[in-house]
Amino acid sequence: MSEENAPEINYYEAMGGEPVFNELVHRFYLNVSSNPVLKPMYPEKDMEGAEKRLRLFLMQYWGGPDTYSKERGHPRLRMRHMGFYIGKVEFDAWLQCMHAALIDLDMGEELKEKMWEYFQYAAYTMINQPQTLQSNEGAPHGNLAEGQL
Repeated sequence: MSEENAPEINYYEAMGGEPVFNELVHRFYLNVSSNPVLKPMYPEKDMEGAEKRLRLFLMQYWGGPDTYSKERGHPRLRMRHMGFYIGKVEFDAWLQCMHAALIDLDMGEELKEKMWEYFQYAAYTMINQPQTLQSNEGAPHGNLAEGQL
């Protein structure tokens, strides 16, 4: 079969559908809740809401139901994150939490790699502070979870 006749893959289904996305996002937020850089950015009262929004977004992005857009409109990820201090330290912390959530998922390695490439790209595009070698310790953080995302 030629590439132009090859069926288009539905990554959502290939990755394992809703159960895998539920597990990934739940693990991610468990990691966030113990991360000293990210935890202050997420108010305890809306962790469930943040988890739901990320799960719905990722499911839609990878070819699942379009519930995120129906509930929240266009994702506008960069715009939704613009009000929060996101520098290299936050970028690294986010990727560390997501990598730990992703690494042991019951999913093929090629699919994990595809997802990891997306996470690296997406996290990089959220950086909104000048790149420095200095720590961002003490940087002002907004809450990422209070319905903003």
